[in-house]
Amino acid sequence: MTSVRKLWPLLTATHRYDKSISTHGRGAGQMIDAPILAYLIETANGRILYDVGCDYSKIHDPQLRARYYDPATFVFGAPEMTEEQRIPSHLARLGLTAADVDVIFVGHLHFDHVGGLGELKACGCGAEIHVQKDELDAARAGNDVAVFADDFTAHGTLHVTDGEYALTDGVQAIATPGHTAGHMSMWIELPKGPPVLLAGDAADLRENIEDEIAPGACWCDRHDLAVDSIRKLKQLARQDNAVISPNHDFAFYRTLQVFPAWHE
Repeated sequence: MTSVRKLWPLLTATHRYDKSISTHGRGAGQMIDAPILAYLIETANGRILYDVGCDYSKIHDPQLRARYYDPATFVFGAPEMTEEQRIPSHLARLGLTAADVDVIFVGHLHFDHVGGLGELKACGCGAEIHVQKDELDAARAGNDVAVFADDFTAHGTLHVTDGEYALTDGVQAIATPGHTAGHMSMWIELPKGPPVLLAGDAADLRENIEDEIAPGACWCDRHDLAVDSIRKLKQLARQDNAVISPNHDFAFYRTLQVFPAWHE
């Protein structure tokens, strides 16, 4: 029996970029607007955050923005992020604080998925921070422009994991490497509705899933590994009629409950 009670999709920012960043070999020259999502999972055993969005200060402080999002060196551009989209603001609307989060599960270490970690820690979050060993090793190598090392190096001890595991009854970490070396998705068994597979950036768009197209940017150009992970998610979804949730697809996001409503 699942311990999951509620699942909230959280819109943490929006990002406008060339579609080929999300679809390998497709969409060059086509600009798309994409949500940057995180998810709050409430279980009988505590609260889990899957991803934490961007670092608000790096976007809004002029000096930090010039340093981290210099268009001459950072081709992705800076996301747009409002005060209301910060994770602590989402929590406050639910009557919660950062201290009410028990586990932060980092799907991968790109800036738009782990950047909010410092703010949560500054707000009193004492949660365990779960990250895969392969992901951490690759990020520390310093070869990925989408990794800002200080997003995750100065905010307490990381709980380093290796492979798939259950976080609690009804919540399973799923290995989906390709986009990054240790990318992880998450299986969530809801108490009433169909199970949900949070793809993270294993699948930015529904197009990645439907057409089995790798993300445009992949670790060591392992687009084949990324396609294998998409097929794995599809196979898992078929087994139990689960819904795969891509992370950067506005059309899909608009089918979800509008915060502070939840899925159950």
